[in-house]
Amino acid sequence: MKPRMLTCQELIEFLADYVEGELAADERTRFDAHLAVCPHCVDYLHGYRESVRLGQAAFADGSIPDDVPAELVDAILAARRRS
Repeated sequence: MKPRMLTCQELIEFLADYVEGELAADERTRFDAHLAVCPHCVDYLHGYRESVRLGQAAFADGSIPDDVPAELVDAILAARRRS
């Protein structure tokens, strides 16, 4: 039996794992099959990758701008520790 194709919503839920190369082979196959027929999700994937790239480039030197609230920095660091 042929596996059911991912919906756009399911694709978005797996996006980070896909980009990080952490999807199981069968899920990656389903993901790629969806991308092959959905130009909107291809555009979304490109936008996601570009956002990640820009975010990483913004703080490539490791410094945090002075105008960033300390509470925001603390919340981001706490979220990173949980993942």
